[in-house]
Amino acid sequence: MPFTHPNLANRTAVVTGGGGVLCGYFAKVLASQGVKTAVLDLNLEAAQAVANAILEQGGAALALQCDVLDKASLEAAREQVNAAFGPCDILVNGAGGNHPSGTTSKEALEAVDLEEKIEGVTTFFDLDPAGISKVFNLNFLGTLLPTQVFARDLAAKEHPAIVMVTSMNAIRPLTKIPAYSAAKAAVSNFTQFMATHFAPVGIRVNAIVPGFFSTNQNKTLLWNPDGSPTARSNKILAATPMRRFGLPEELAGALLFLCDEAYSSFVTGSMVAVDGGFSAYSGV
Repeated sequence: MPFTHPNLANRTAVVTGGGGVLCGYFAKVLASQGVKTAVLDLNLEAAQAVANAILEQGGAALALQCDVLDKASLEAAREQVNAAFGPCDILVNGAGGNHPSGTTSKEALEAVDLEEKIEGVTTFFDLDPAGISKVFNLNFLGTLLPTQVFARDLAAKEHPAIVMVTSMNAIRPLTKIPAYSAAKAAVSNFTQFMATHFAPVGIRVNAIVPGFFSTNQNKTLLWNPDGSPTARSNKILAATPMRRFGLPEELAGALLFLCDEAYSSFVTGSMVAVDGGFSAYSGV
């Protein structure tokens, strides 16, 4: 890790969704700077794999199974974190994701969709409110509840920081995934609310806004079985001036910048896009 942030050494971080590709990397980045890192995930095996990688490098890590939609589960995790490492200084709200129940089959409504029901095709009108709620709750309530649980500890710290993980979909919604895009837009709005609400007690709240990164979650969306990019991938790359997907390590600088007050003490309520220029490109 080429970064050196001595201010962060011996602080405690909680990373939700820490068993995933990007948030697992966030946990490893923080640990590389001497941060005692709690890796929270619904999938304990995935969280433990990340924690083991940190421990193998000489870092301090704790893997905990935790449901970000269950306040009792979060409170139990908080007790374990505080017992092992002390109250947290940094909260990374990374848990989230999409689900087919909040997804349409086509990019746009066609007249034929209004005339007859086609088997296997989910139109906008077929979207199940329960499926929409599932996606929305995971992304929005899955940041609100961890913040409710851990922010009391943060408020007592000298340089507390909350880093939200939103998405380029919050700025430019993609076709076919209305629930996920709307939920991430809510997370961006919530980031700014919290930045204002928590400013008097010294908690800075900012968001990293990743562009398109190839992860396990979107593997089938972006790549064909033979390894070639899908049609949707080609559209994304055509709208990304740098003409490629991001690498997890390209998010490290933004994360450490937002966590370290030596670099960002007057930064709160900001959305830091790491997107290869996707949000800047008009298509012309």
